Amino acid sequence: MRVNRPFIGWQSEAPGGLVYSVASGALTTMLEAKALTKQYNGVTALTALTLTVKPGDVFCLLGANGAGKTTTINLFLNFIQPTSGSALVNGLDVTAQPLETKKHLAYIPETVMLYKNLTGLENLEYFAALAGRPNLSRDEMLRYFAEVGLAAEAAERRVGTYSKGMRQKVGIAIAIAKGAKALLLDEPTSGLDPKASNEFSDLLRRLSGNGVAVLMATHDLFRAKESGTRVGIMKHGTMVAQHTTDEFGHADLERVYLEHMRD
Repeated sequence: MRVNRPFIGWQSEAPGGLVYSVASGALTTMLEAKALTKQYNGVTALTALTLTVKPGDVFCLLGANGAGKTTTINLFLNFIQPTSGSALVNGLDVTAQPLETKKHLAYIPETVMLYKNLTGLENLEYFAALAGRPNLSRDEMLRYFAEVGLAAEAAERRVGTYSKGMRQKVGIAIAIAKGAKALLLDEPTSGLDPKASNEFSDLLRRLSGNGVAVLMATHDLFRAKESGTRVGIMKHGTMVAQHTTDEFGHADLERVYLEHMRD
């Protein structure tokens, strides 16, 4: 289980909103991996990964544990260094320009760790200040919570009383407040009940519709089909297939996935 506080970074170029205009009608690639490779002590965890995620894409990385999904996300976050190849955020290499690339990113891990003795509003205020937005009004923060489906009553309560799904919503609200252009998610629906998972899928679709690029590592084939626009199937550190989700029904996606998982 991965446990982290939500990664905030610094304020992006479009604070307080999720809609990004695209010049000349062409979609700019927000996330790009170019022959991205990572080795640990001679063991290859990721092999020559190539992928692109454009504004509005929800790209779901599918694969068993150890397939390279979390390694891919950590490389985009510059938490680890690539052995070769490059990870680009908004056209910038994350190793060459780590601070600038973090301006565009927000990261939601499997379990979002917030300050449990603070309310939802107080957590949002604190993390927004770290992201360069120290003067959010109470009404602005409540609007962000409303966007992610967290009631004003809940926003006033201590986070220690929240369910996992509610904590995930606070993490997304923080990303919205920052104005993140790209959202990196690592097993965000793990442990959520069906209602919370469905709400999370709806939220991802809204983010996608507003131009946010999403890269999500998940084991949840159903949610990948429901909320994703594209899927990449990974095995032993290699991307073995990429598809758009409209190519398949739920059963077909499962069949194709299982075919690739056979040794």
